[in-house]
Formats: sequence, structure tokens, C-alpha cells
Amino acid sequence: MKDYAKSLRDRIAQGGVVAVPGAPDVLTARLIAQCGFEAVYMTGLGATASRLGTPDLGLLSQTEMADQARSMAAVAGVPVIADADTGYGGPLNLRRVVEDYARAGIAAFHVEDQQMPKRCGQLSGARLVTPREAEARLRAAVAARDASGHGMLVIGRTDALGVDGMNAALERARRYADTGVDLVFIDGIQTVEQVEKVAEGLAGPKVVSIVDGTDAARLGLDEISRMGFTLCLYALTTLLAGLSAQAAALAHLRETGGLRTNPDGFDYARFSGLVDLAGHQAFAHEFET
Repeated sequence: MKDYAKSLRDRIAQGGVVAVPGAPDVLTARLIAQCGFEAVYMTGLGATASRLGTPDLGLLSQTEMADQARSMAAVAGVPVIADADTGYGGPLNLRRVVEDYARAGIAAFHVEDQQMPKRCGQLSGARLVTPREAEARLRAAVAARDASGHGMLVIGRTDALGVDGMNAALERARRYADTGVDLVFIDGIQTVEQVEKVAEGLAGPKVVSIVDGTDAARLGLDEISRMGFTLCLYALTTLLAGLSAQAAALAHLRETGGLRTNPDGFDYARFSGLVDLAGHQAFAHEFET
């Protein structure tokens, strides 16, 4: 198995920001890689939406997330950065998550400081554990990673921005950086000003998540790179774009009774290329009697 954690570390060492689109499912992860992106984000919101059709309110279990991670890492062909939520319980639960992600070949994962059940970082009403408890959680994640013998990057995430404001979020992120994690991540950013404040107030390797439709989405990747961010997650871009395209095609079919033509879109031939139909058929034909 290719060491995708090392690949991601090597890429980060080259400098500049890495754009990481989110994938709600395995097929989208493969598409992201084929479109030339260097990594894929296994978003918990996308996984919950694709598997359950529900909001991201802590409904997926640890085993369901690990299953999603295994499937995605097996086909992506590039490093996968996975959401590990709160660790799904105590230190032993978190250790199990880390071990499962290591076996799956995940390149990096983030652990957040919400109480269980957690909720999406863009939603209000999150409840946080104390900074001390969050630090212990992150130290456990680092220790479990080290014990696994796997070089996964550990990302310490705080959701304090929407609960206690920017200063509290920055203070937590600075404390988390001292636990041994590789990067820190303030989630819930919605404005350009917030991105700038995180860039100015947080030294070292850091992650930003840009959500479609927010004021922060006005920022280009070059600007984000100049601000010193290491990873830029686009968690919802493919999910929202896919739903928009599907809704438009279905509305056209319902209203006209005919199929919508899009010469630049996917047809069956292009889909077959994405899933490597020819390769699968060649292997089967070689050994079929």
C-alpha cells in the first residue's frame, strides 16, 4: 500500500497551500483525484448526507466512518484527510478510530473539541469540552498515532469560533498546537475578516475550511496561500454542485418529458472511464472460461 501520509507530508514540505475538495462518497473522491487535486477530504457532513440523508448532527457511528474511510482510501489514489469528529467516546474509543484509520491508509485526520453528540461546525449550538479535556483528547490521538506505527498527520480542531468568539478560538488553537498535533484548525469561518484574523493570530501549520456561499468564499487560493495556510478544505463544493446539477436535470425531465443535453457533462462513456470499466472487463475476460 502506498504511504499516503508520507506523500502528504512531502507535499506540505514543498510549501504553499494544498487545495482539498470534500467528497461525500467514494465516486466523488475518485473524480477529485482524476481532476488533478492532490488530496481528498472525507467530510463528516458529506458522509452523513450520502449514507443517511440527514444533517451532520453526530448520527454516524465510528464504525460507519471507518468504513467510509476504508472505501475512500482504497480508490482515491491520492491522500485522504478524514474527519474523526470527537473520537466517538473516551480515549480507548479514540485509539480505535486511529487504528482503523491507520489500517485504511488515511493520510491525516482531525479531532474536534465538541461534546457528544457533535454537530456541523457551521451550525450554532455546539457545546464544547473544556480546553484541558480537549488537550487530553489530542494527546491521546497523537499517542495512538505513534503507537500505530503510521505517519498520519493529526489535526487539532476547535469549534470555539461560533461559541465563544475569535479570541477564544485562537487561544484554544494555540494550546492545541502544544499537544504534539501536526496542524491546527479553527472551523466555522464565514468571513474574509475571520480568515485574516486566523492567519495573523495563529503561527505554524494551519487549516482553513472555505464553505460555498459565505463571504470567505470570495478568497482565491493564491490569497489563502499568501496568508500562510497549509491546507484549504472545500468541504461542501462537490456535494452542493452535484445536488444542483441533479436538481436541474430532474426538473428538466419533469417539465419537458425529455433529457437535458450537456455536451460538456458526463455521459455513459465518460462515466465508464471514471470507474475504469475497460480495465475491469479486461481482467475478467483474461480469466473467464
